[in-house]
Amino acid sequence: MSSPPASGVRSTGRILLVDDVPENLAVLTAALEPEGYEILAAPGGEIALKVAGRALPELILLDVLMPGLDGIETCRRLKRDEATREIPVIFITARGETGSLVEGFRAGGVDYVVKPFQAEEVSSRVATHLRLSRLAAELREKNRALEARTAELTDEIGRRHHAETALRHADEKLAVLSGLEAERWNLAGLVGGSRLIRKITEDIRRLHQFANTAVLVLGESGTGKELVARAIHFDSARARGPFIPVNCVAIPSELAESMLFGHVKGSFTGATSDRKGYFELAHGGTLFLDEIGDMPASLQVKLLRVLEDGCVMPVGASQPRKVDVRIIAATNADLDARIAAGTFRQDLYFRLARYVVATPPLRQRPEDVPPLALHFLRLFAAEMGLKAPAFSSRALEELQRHDYPGNVRELKNVIERALIESGGGPILPEHLGMPPHAAAVAPARAARADRKASAAALPLNLAEAEDLLIQRALQETGGNIADAARMLGIHRTRIYRKLAQEDTQAGT
Repeated sequence: MSSPPASGVRSTGRILLVDDVPENLAVLTAALEPEGYEILAAPGGEIALKVAGRALPELILLDVLMPGLDGIETCRRLKRDEATREIPVIFITARGETGSLVEGFRAGGVDYVVKPFQAEEVSSRVATHLRLSRLAAELREKNRALEARTAELTDEIGRRHHAETALRHADEKLAVLSGLEAERWNLAGLVGGSRLIRKITEDIRRLHQFANTAVLVLGESGTGKELVARAIHFDSARARGPFIPVNCVAIPSELAESMLFGHVKGSFTGATSDRKGYFELAHGGTLFLDEIGDMPASLQVKLLRVLEDGCVMPVGASQPRKVDVRIIAATNADLDARIAAGTFRQDLYFRLARYVVATPPLRQRPEDVPPLALHFLRLFAAEMGLKAPAFSSRALEELQRHDYPGNVRELKNVIERALIESGGGPILPEHLGMPPHAAAVAPARAARADRKASAAALPLNLAEAEDLLIQRALQETGGNIADAARMLGIHRTRIYRKLAQEDTQAGT
């Protein structure tokens, strides 16, 4: 039995009336329905349990004395069911039955009304317990939310503790790795005993206590500029911090600012998340900017600003970020010439060149070739799982005769190839892959250039003119191909190809 609320009156709650006397149900309905309650009715305990489980009323008015399942037992069963446990139960009793209410309260009742009913009393008690019930439900919900949040925080604390433990272990591993890295890249990595190498080691030791000083490393390609930069880093107080190498030539111009300084999510198409730039990644350590002479002018201005105030402004950010970074820059370019040409900022040069270290070409320190060759041989043999073989005396002689336009990098490649060619046996001259009598090649070519360049004027034939210019450049540089290429403003591979053509023609 269900009665709709009075027309135009908003329902303020669903109430289940349980009584085996229809007249009592009618009186209670007449008292509550005008208040806007949705009224449900049940003539006995068994039916009341089914209606309550299905409709889930907000409050139940329950008669104590009923045939079959009485009100006390009905209340007990309601409280045993999780779905109806929290529904407040108000007992309906006659004046002479109030003694049984103690048992009713023990069963879970919250209040009682006495027959004959007073409409105001019934309405007041119903409104009061509905309000209390709703407050209790709201409190339970908040408690559940609080418990859930507490569980989340507990999990978060656990995760953070786990992360901190993992980070601590990672730091311990990093300390070990940093130690190995420092051992690999510190001063011991600068192999050789020549005066030029001793000068570099002295420079690095001098920089030991100046961990914030910017350093500019100058030298030809392949002379070990990055090795020197790493040695400076690992021989300083920043050794436990990161060493981030960046090749300025390899950075796409359209992404250069983002890659160096970072960006925030949504700052441009494709920026789907925040990204730290190289400066922030190098925080607490060293940022190595290789090929700095080829950095675009627009980026030089922003780099200068970072060096001046120690802050980076990520693309799309509204606030700058402080960074603690030591800059080591390197180049094989003639920065003085580029400053004069207006392609490199002089003020940036002064910022970068607080201290300058020069890496000499290998041809200027031939006495370092044998120890370097032995160092690389042992390194590659260990990587290949081999016992390092010996060099034959003739192989060492061949190594020292060579000019090494590619400097230490070229020697390293020669030794790796020689070890593979030898199959792990002694290194012989034929394993080196060098032309015979390499020491005589450059002077012979220079002499040939001298003979061919005796004419006062260049020929009108373009190919012949190119030959003559290359020959003159070789003569001026004593046969040094790298220096000749730099003098002519061309890549040295062009000279190699031209000389190879001449050798082929001379042999036919």
